[in-house]
Amino acid sequence: MISMIEQGRDCKDVVTQLAAVSRALDKAGFKIVATGLRECLTGEAAEKGKEPMTEAELEKLFLALA
Repeated sequence: MISMIEQGRDCKDVVTQLAAVSRALDKAGFKIVATGLRECLTGEAAEKGKEPMTEAELEKLFLALA
């Protein structure tokens, strides 16, 4: 993104790329939260020797994506 701006790329191209990156990050974030929820609800975290996330931690993660 920064190099696109430094190279003087067209604003439309920069904004299009920025939107694509934003969508990709949103998808990744939701995937992380969904995985955490699944592990928390099914007990997978405990089976893997990890402490499951609390409801408050999951809520905080989810709200950070909004």
